[in-house]
Amino acid sequence: MTDQMPAFAEGEWRALLSLRYLGPTTTISLGVALYAFNEFFISTALPSAVEELGGAALISWAFTFFLVFAIVGGLAATDVKARLGARRALVVSALIFLVGSIITVFAPNMPVLITGRALQGFGEGVVAAICYALIPVLFPPRLVQKIFGLEAFIWAIAAFSGPLLAGFLTEFLSWRMAFAFNIAMGIAFIILVFPTVPPGGEADAVAPMPVGRLTLAGGAILLISVAAATTPGLAIAMSGAAMLMLYATFRRDRRSRSAILPATAFRWDDVVGAGLWVILLMPLAQAAGAVFMVYGFQFLWGHGPTLAGAWAASLAVAWSGTAILVAMIPGEVGRLRAIAVSSVLLTFGMVFAAIGVAAHALPLVIVGQVTMGVGMGLNWGPLCQLLMDRVGGGVERDRTSAMLPTLQTAGYALGAAIFGLVANLAGFGDTADMDGARTGMVVAYVAAAMVAAIAAVFGFQTVRMAGR
Repeated sequence: MTDQMPAFAEGEWRALLSLRYLGPTTTISLGVALYAFNEFFISTALPSAVEELGGAALISWAFTFFLVFAIVGGLAATDVKARLGARRALVVSALIFLVGSIITVFAPNMPVLITGRALQGFGEGVVAAICYALIPVLFPPRLVQKIFGLEAFIWAIAAFSGPLLAGFLTEFLSWRMAFAFNIAMGIAFIILVFPTVPPGGEADAVAPMPVGRLTLAGGAILLISVAAATTPGLAIAMSGAAMLMLYATFRRDRRSRSAILPATAFRWDDVVGAGLWVILLMPLAQAAGAVFMVYGFQFLWGHGPTLAGAWAASLAVAWSGTAILVAMIPGEVGRLRAIAVSSVLLTFGMVFAAIGVAAHALPLVIVGQVTMGVGMGLNWGPLCQLLMDRVGGGVERDRTSAMLPTLQTAGYALGAAIFGLVANLAGFGDTADMDGARTGMVVAYVAAAMVAAIAAVFGFQTVRMAGR
């Protein structure tokens, strides 16, 4: 009995805060928090920055360039880690994030601020990807699911406290002080990396950096991101060109000796390949809620920003609470069931939201929000752990782990652009009346439900392959 006690204790939540794991837990958590708090701080403080600097027409680019470069950074992370080793790669990428943050704090105009946001995105993209790759290295399998539950808790804290703190700093000091919060977090992260992260040996021979493929992928995401702001015909043409660019990136990567994607990425007959589709498609579908829900609460129901934000936060609360609960599931069978159910719940949540918007039924929309959040919470931790377990070790594990946050970010970026375009084509726009806005949102949610249903098909395939 005494021989089993330490192993049992390690599986408890308190083990994450034990002397052995406190450093890794804090470091990984702060790596996640860099992204989470940055997103909510910038969203809150950016309108005040635009008021001082001008360039309101460029406000969306501050988000777009961050997302695009975060995706490129995530794709490059495995190569960067192989060249520099884990510790040095994290420090260098965090320094890039810091430089970008300093630029945003002292930016004299919007183009300079956007440049800083691009550097922030690339640095944080690499940091997040390498942190995911380090989870199975720094923690035993029994604690991996707890780390994903803790990650969800961090996002919940950021969702609630981020806007409040950023709003306070912006209102009583300045938007530059709100932006400066990223500098403090970046410095703290670098300090923690040195004693916590093993240096990792640099590869003796590393293939040239895949600049062409990274540029092609980043250009494709950028095209899709800006397509919704153009005319319908041009938007469709740009989206089509972007899809061809992404396919060309995939084909070139398959033929390359220095691949940036896992060997079985997006294959139907492989658990990792099918699982990566779920990782991409579920955030893509859920982005419809992120884009339109707060707007809907204010424009369709007449709520103020505070109440609208609180209603919208119901998704984040449901997501985080579910993720913490699912992290307590002891066996793989239970986690596989959670994966199978997750995208089905997301589909139903989208349907509930669509019906609620169409019928002007606020309670049904809230039910939809909560259902979506439960679906996302059931999925993320169990699926990430499953893919990490099944891919093995070495560079393939690094590639797969790095793809998890990268695909999630890509899903949100693609979803925001695609459903924005869908809604605009259906009548939603700057000059839309109430009926046009309602119709556009309903069509976007129906389209998102269809994407979530496709994710469910891949989810069942992932579970089926994992059970073999």
